[in-house]
Formats: sequence, C-alpha cells, structure tokens
Amino acid sequence: MTLALLFPGQGSQSVGMGVALADAFASAREVFAEVDEALGQKLFDLMREGPEDKLTLTENAQPALMAVSVAAIRSLKAEFGVDVTNAAFVAGHSLGEYSALAAVGAISLSDTARLLKLRGQAMQRAVPVGKGAMASLIGPKTDLALAEAAARAGAEVGVCVVANDNNKGNVVISGEKAAVDRAIEEAKALGARAIPLNVSAPFHCPLMQPAADEMAQALAATTISAPVVPVIANVTARPEQDPEAIRRLLVEQVTGRVRWRESMEWMAGPESAGGGGVTRFVEIGSGKVLTGMAKRIAQDAESLALNTPEELEAFARSV
Repeated sequence: MTLALLFPGQGSQSVGMGVALADAFASAREVFAEVDEALGQKLFDLMREGPEDKLTLTENAQPALMAVSVAAIRSLKAEFGVDVTNAAFVAGHSLGEYSALAAVGAISLSDTARLLKLRGQAMQRAVPVGKGAMASLIGPKTDLALAEAAARAGAEVGVCVVANDNNKGNVVISGEKAAVDRAIEEAKALGARAIPLNVSAPFHCPLMQPAADEMAQALAATTISAPVVPVIANVTARPEQDPEAIRRLLVEQVTGRVRWRESMEWMAGPESAGGGGVTRFVEIGSGKVLTGMAKRIAQDAESLALNTPEELEAFARSV
C-alpha cells in the first residue's frame, strides 16, 4: 500500500487543536514549546484557550496549524515508531506545504514558524482590508472550466483569478472585490453556487505580489535542505526535492494557484501511467477538510484523518 501524507491549510483551525496531543505526548509538547520560543509569543495558549477570532488571524492560524501537524508527525515517530519516510509523498494545501516541508526535514521547525508568521503578516499587508475578496464556487456543475469562465468575466472589472482548484464541485476565486462580485454573478449564471468567503485578504492572486516579494527575501535567507520524501508543490502539482526549486516555488505559491485537484489526481494515478500510485491518503493535523477532498478525488484510495492520540495509535498499528 503506497502512502501519502497530507497537511491541511487555513480554515482547519479551531480552539483546542493540538491540546489532546500535548496532554498525551512529550514530543508534541516540545514542538509547541519550540514554536512559542521561535515566535516569541504564547501561541499554544491561544490554541488551547482562544479566543477564536484571534486564533483565526492569518498570522496566528498559519504557524498554529503547522505546529499541530508537526506535533502529530513527531509523536508518530517518538511514540509509535512510524517515520515520515513510510510515505512515498507528502503534500500540503497552501500553508500546509510549509508543514509538509517541516515534516520531511527541508526547513527547520523554528524557521518554518517564523516564515509562516511573516507570510500571514505579509499577506495582510499586501491588500487594504475591503479591497480584496474570495468566493467558493460549489455544486455539481462547478469545475475548473466554469470557474475560469467566471474569473474571466470578473477580470473585465479588475483582478480576478482561480485561486484554489480543490476538487470538482469546489473551486475558489480571488481578486479585487468588484471583480469577484462580477465573477459570482457569472458563476451563478453558469449554474454554480457561489459563497463569498470570510477571509482577511485575497490569497493566491496577483494582488499578493507585495507579499511574494517579502517572502522571496525571507526565503533567500532561510536554509532549505533536500526533503527526505518528495513534496508535491502546489503550483506544479508534481513532486520536488531540489532545495532551490522548492525556494522558488514557495515564492510563486503566494500569488499562484493551489492546484490541489491535479496534485491529488497525480498522486492517485497509476504508476504505469506516470502517476504516483498512492492508495492511502492520511491527513495529519487539524480537521478533516483534505480527507473529504481526497474521498471525492481519489475514490478508489483509502482516506483518513489523524487528529487524536487514539487515531495516531490506530494508524501506527496499521502501517
């Protein structure tokens, strides 16, 4: 059975995440302590106690979600002897790509926490509040072609692009608010439902270029090593292990499309056809968003999420 580990992105955060891991495992507590020290803030207290609106702030949610994922990975190894090298591939959704890179030793935990804090702050700085918007296009008629048609209509008004190609039935658009509003009208006319997202900035679109410039500077000063397991890059939907390519792709990711559906389809594709041959997808960290997507995209594969100590133990017994 070929395994891939998946790392969730923003939106999977919740007050209390990671607490059960910290209560059960010293290795998890060490991760949360190291992240707190790297950031100079009591992030784990915020994760444990809230308030939710402060945890949801991009600059807090991003390192917090990464910390939970890495705590779970390290606990799997320390407590149950299951190493990340049991996986053929790792992949993360947007900020989850950083979690994946930390998990496979490409970037140190402390550096990853600092990068994600900066990434959240830079994304917030890039666009004034109220100028940008994102919307999720959903429903059985929704696919990449429909979303691109809607985004083209929006682009007649201003910046509007497909930000996240999550799975058939769920594609997210991003850009200037007036342009996204126009794209929503077009999407509805084409038969999709459209839900404006409660986000602080229009992620994964050209408006994020100032944030990409900040991240390019920070990543240039960060040590990146070859990951022990190939990482599927969001912007190419293909495996990568070259440190300089990873550095470049992380910069491109800030403004580029998250090609999640294509990433999953490639991993689940048969090796005989040039795919990854993955038959088991395991989401590591907070929530089950990626597990739901995996079940829709790779219906023949097994998909599960690991959130609790009991789930980690059960998974370890199955490896």
